[in-house]
Amino acid sequence: MTDEKAARLAAIRAAKASQYVETPAPVAESRPQTQKPSTPAPLSDSWDDPEAAIGLSTTLLIMLAAILGAFAAVVVLPNWLPGLSASLLSTEPKAYWYLSRSSALVAYLLLWLSMVFGLLMTNKLARAWPGGPAAFDLHQHTSLLGLAFALFHALILMGDRYIQASLSQVLVPFTYNGYQPLWVGVGQIGLYLLALVSLSFSAKPWIGRNGWRMIHFLSFVLFGLALLHGIMSGSDSAQPWVQFMYWFTGGSTVFLVCYRILTRQQPGAAKPQIA
Repeated sequence: MTDEKAARLAAIRAAKASQYVETPAPVAESRPQTQKPSTPAPLSDSWDDPEAAIGLSTTLLIMLAAILGAFAAVVVLPNWLPGLSASLLSTEPKAYWYLSRSSALVAYLLLWLSMVFGLLMTNKLARAWPGGPAAFDLHQHTSLLGLAFALFHALILMGDRYIQASLSQVLVPFTYNGYQPLWVGVGQIGLYLLALVSLSFSAKPWIGRNGWRMIHFLSFVLFGLALLHGIMSGSDSAQPWVQFMYWFTGGSTVFLVCYRILTRQQPGAAKPQIA
């Protein structure tokens, strides 16, 4: 090959080579790394610092409904319906007394349920049933309903001709001097303690967690007073089914209290997690 041909061939090769632009190697498409599910933040300790399910306005409406209901039964209905008035105010069937006793039993059972749900929470037994938040909601609802029935139980007695209690005698402890005055006064103190404990749910943002817990310790005193009031002043306390109710409710509450004391967490021990 002559030098001229060799030079021409080299020029052609150089021209072809210049036509290709050097392209960078393809960059591998970045794929988002599979993220491991983040560990959920620990749940708030709803056992120790629960939030009230019923606000203050709803609580006051429930109390107002109980008061108005008793007022209607004692004052309004007898005046509107003379025939009903003659029946209610006669010696038989003692409708006001029956209304008072039935509402008292309902109030006591609701108070017992409130104690049970509260103790289930503090004992951590509510993890099995019905769960921490549900137990606290039931604890508050039964307490407020118990207060409503207790108010009705006290106020409806003003219509009973045998008791003959005035409003001041119903509201002021130990001022009534008729039927079982001592144990009636014990029940009146229990009523005010029940009102304090029940209203503390809605007042918790103002009184703080420690104040709320201190008030709730009065529940044990309250339940004891209510039990004594029912046994000593209840006209149906001699009935076998009523005696069984008092034994069962009192015994189950004592059992849960003892269980709480025996299994109380030692200082510095690890706090159990909510399931």
